[in-house]
Amino acid sequence: MTTGTRMTWVLDACGWATCTIEDHQAKAELSASYITNAPEDLLTAVARLFYGEAETRAQFEAEPTAYRWIFQRQADDVRVRLLELRHGRDHDNDGTEIWSGRLGIDALARAVIRCFDEVDRTYGESGYQGEWGDHFPRSELEALRRLWRAHRPGDA
Repeated sequence: MTTGTRMTWVLDACGWATCTIEDHQAKAELSASYITNAPEDLLTAVARLFYGEAETRAQFEAEPTAYRWIFQRQADDVRVRLLELRHGRDHDNDGTEIWSGRLGIDALARAVIRCFDEVDRTYGESGYQGEWGDHFPRSELEALRRLWRAHRPGDA
């Protein structure tokens, strides 16, 4: 199982962000454009795992490249695959896997929550909106945090 997973979300330019996911074995860096709800989709995909969904997905558009997150849950473990696709409409089989790992659902949620908590500390809600072009995903972040805490007591 992958340990020490860390995720970051850095606003690069108006409407663009770089998301990094890394562990002790590998690191992947991907771009996201504001043309889709990338942060909300990622937070929601992880939250849906707590509701018992076996597979969830999120996609970041980088115009025309796309990055697809695939989360597959088995008990309390989640297999994460991150694919780079030439176009967002491409099938998974046409993508290149740029990162993968197996994490406990707690570790995955903690990494995503910490990532967006750091975004909030760095930019604040108004700074985030000014750089990203849309609101900070507060409701999605807090929904994931509530589910995570209900699953495993403690603070993120």
